[in-house]
Amino acid sequence: MPKGIFVLRENWRLPEAPPSVYRIGMEEPRLRRFAPRRDFAAAPRSEGRFDPPPGSEAWQRPWVQLRHFSYQPAIYPAMIGPASDDARPGTWVNLYDKYGQPFGNGLFNPRARVPVRVFRHGQEFQGEECFDTLLDRALELRLGLLQLPAGTDAFRVIHSDGDGLGGLIVDRFGDVLSIQVHSLGIFQRLSNWVPRLHQRLGTHRAVVHVDDQIARWEGIPLRQVVSDPVRNVKIRENGVRYEVDFTEGHKTGFFCDQRDNRRRLAQWTQGKRVLDLCCYTGGFALSAKVTGGASEVTAVDLDEQAIEQAKRNANLNNVRVNWIHCDAFSYARQMQKNTERWDVVVLDPPKLLLSREEQAEGERKYDDLNALGMMRVAPGGLFVTCSCSGLLPAEAFEDLVVKAAHRVDRRLQVLDRTGAAPDHPEMSNCPESRYLKVIWGRLW
Repeated sequence: MPKGIFVLRENWRLPEAPPSVYRIGMEEPRLRRFAPRRDFAAAPRSEGRFDPPPGSEAWQRPWVQLRHFSYQPAIYPAMIGPASDDARPGTWVNLYDKYGQPFGNGLFNPRARVPVRVFRHGQEFQGEECFDTLLDRALELRLGLLQLPAGTDAFRVIHSDGDGLGGLIVDRFGDVLSIQVHSLGIFQRLSNWVPRLHQRLGTHRAVVHVDDQIARWEGIPLRQVVSDPVRNVKIRENGVRYEVDFTEGHKTGFFCDQRDNRRRLAQWTQGKRVLDLCCYTGGFALSAKVTGGASEVTAVDLDEQAIEQAKRNANLNNVRVNWIHCDAFSYARQMQKNTERWDVVVLDPPKLLLSREEQAEGERKYDDLNALGMMRVAPGGLFVTCSCSGLLPAEAFEDLVVKAAHRVDRRLQVLDRTGAAPDHPEMSNCPESRYLKVIWGRLW
């Protein structure tokens, strides 16, 4: 399982629980490993804060009261007060603020690391029909405004909190929906939503992923997870063919968030020698070769299975790429000894900063990799560097890259800064979902 990235919520200093932690990049939040797990359904009423407040007998059931005001979609244990006795795992609940006023609606799961997921805020309660509205909005963005099927059959359909549907990620790959579930309440309703998605998207099969650890936290019965027997599927993106492997691939099988960046790279690689470090299954490498017309492409990754998949992708497109199974740091150092340089260098590593406790080590890795990559760029060449670490803000990432350039006596001429494709939107009440940063520049 790919590791997540954690951000300390330093403003949470309540005595009832230790600081909470966010997992970024559309991963799901959880408490620290050492934090005590709190089961609100089983909490003794003698604790006081869990006793029904005066006047709550008139509240609309099932209900949950919040102790703190927040428009965040994820509500953590320290922010939650009492709940009615009919508020059970997966229940659609009415939310009241600490003054007893209506606050919105959400899904409740007392055993989860995120006991309440808010799907609408407002002073008037609504039923679960709001899910229909949220699904329609997500589909309209991809099919109407962005018109993604015109250029690809691989895109994100639902981006968790970015679409107001926290706990659910859905990607379309050809005629297959690749679904990640991080919430019991979402899982309980998924069977009603999948046919609706199939009808609108023209898909026919679905692969459902539920991580074992998340299933334990949420109480999701893995024996009830039903998927179609699909091992892989072929997709197209901006004129390039790829194979998505659902058994070996990371996350939902393919990283659609870099789609627009891959297309942009191809505009600048005609006749160039290209080095793609941390190539995974060959997204940037094949874009540079197939649609970009690069004269030569070398792609490096430590994941042997990813390299094998990349080779199959190259065969699908009838192109030749120099695939290297090697650690990107080691390869770049060896090429430094060989004084080898390329016209274009792309760095798209996995998350190198995994927790606040490892902040210094993660930043050191980014500094090291960027310095090594820059030294492999010929004067005047294109340098594209990425970070998907949510713990590393965009300003801090750029500062790190600039300092790395100066440390190796290079000058970076920044051309642009981009992020994830628009089918990975960020909602205003969840800024933590901004995870992907990409810097485009020339090196002198």
